[in-house]
Amino acid sequence: MPIAYSINWKYLMEVTRKSRRQVRLQNILFVVLFIGVLGLLAWLSTRYNYQADWTATGRNTLSQASVALLKEVRGPVIVTAFAREAEPLRKRISEVVGLYQRHKSDMRLIFINPDAEPDKVREQGITADGEMVIQYAGRMEKLKDLGEQSLTNALQRLARGGERWIVFLEGHGERNPHGRANHDLGSWIGQVEAKGFKAQTINLASHPQIPVNATALVVAGPQVDFLPGEVKLIQDYVAHGGNLLWLGDPGSLHGLKPLAQQLGVEFLPGVIVDPATQAFSINNPAFALVADYGDHPVTQGFNVVTLFPLANGLKLTAPAGWDGQPFLMTGERSWSESGRLSGEISFNQGGDIAGPLAIGVSLNREVKDTGGKDMQQRVVVLGDGDFLSNAYLGNGGNLNLGMNIVNWLSHDDAFIAIPVKTAPDLSLNLSQTHYAVIGVGFLVVIPAMLAGSGLLIWLRRRKR
Repeated sequence: MPIAYSINWKYLMEVTRKSRRQVRLQNILFVVLFIGVLGLLAWLSTRYNYQADWTATGRNTLSQASVALLKEVRGPVIVTAFAREAEPLRKRISEVVGLYQRHKSDMRLIFINPDAEPDKVREQGITADGEMVIQYAGRMEKLKDLGEQSLTNALQRLARGGERWIVFLEGHGERNPHGRANHDLGSWIGQVEAKGFKAQTINLASHPQIPVNATALVVAGPQVDFLPGEVKLIQDYVAHGGNLLWLGDPGSLHGLKPLAQQLGVEFLPGVIVDPATQAFSINNPAFALVADYGDHPVTQGFNVVTLFPLANGLKLTAPAGWDGQPFLMTGERSWSESGRLSGEISFNQGGDIAGPLAIGVSLNREVKDTGGKDMQQRVVVLGDGDFLSNAYLGNGGNLNLGMNIVNWLSHDDAFIAIPVKTAPDLSLNLSQTHYAVIGVGFLVVIPAMLAGSGLLIWLRRRKR
């Protein structure tokens, strides 16, 4: 029996019209919401940003030391770059300064074309394309070398404000702070001066007065005895609140025993021997390593081995009114050898002093400055000065430790060593085998694969 169907065309037309209106409304709503989401994302992008640095050492982001420095630099910083219109140079400057602007919003970068404004070039004494002038708190610093280390050092110098003088005693065979001989301190002082300090020498025999503006006085390994009057001047300097760095060496104190007694420091006899150095292929027994550091601002967060040649052990008994502690200690296997450092050396229970031994000690106390304000006096005594010499400064963390000591003595605890970043992933070192594999791959294997795939495609098309 056939089935009859009837279609209500009027109802179908109404459904179609209604559906079209709904689809049209949905499309309009989708467009409005889509534009709204895009607008919201655009607004959020002006308020928040996310960046990732996937380089091996994170060299496209600032080090933690630079970020910490920027937090201490309060107020606007203006960087004026005298660079021609060459795109690569200006782009590089913008990239480096941009790293700082991410953490300091009030740091401005201004470009000046030296060809268009020669008067400003002469006024600022600009001598190189790309040279920058950094201004902060009414002070100015010029910078030619572009990079984080240089720019952070410049900001650090500006943030310090005023002159910081490190005064070295001379006239007794001390290490020369600007000398280039192996035993001198020229390389270390070069780094110290790059941080905003100034170094000068003084002979107390001819100028019997320590400068009142000295940030710290340095006694760096004398070889002949001090006169009693000179020792008295140093003692008075310490007694009146002066900061002191004493770089001692094994052997005679050369007349400075009264100063050691004043500070409660005893230089132990002998030279420290540390068998742990053999793990670093150091066969000289008169070398000591320090790998574990105490809880002290100088070594806070310090995790680099430091190397000390011909080191003297120290014993500290802090005088009344002073707080003192060792902050450099040798390993448990070390000892102070009282005998000759030749032939087979072993610990002698009778005459040698067992480790661990202190190589560096610090003292501090609260005193009044010339204006009557409270201040903290700081003293560092080390049983070795060779670790900062030109010959050994590059070993391990010696340089960073030396910078930390100077910063602590000058009360710049927040400005502890800014490391230099390296870029190990800029070069690719391949063996001859690797070169051969790559050469064969690109010259033979890949062309053969392309030719084979082309031939296979041609054969398949012929069979169709």
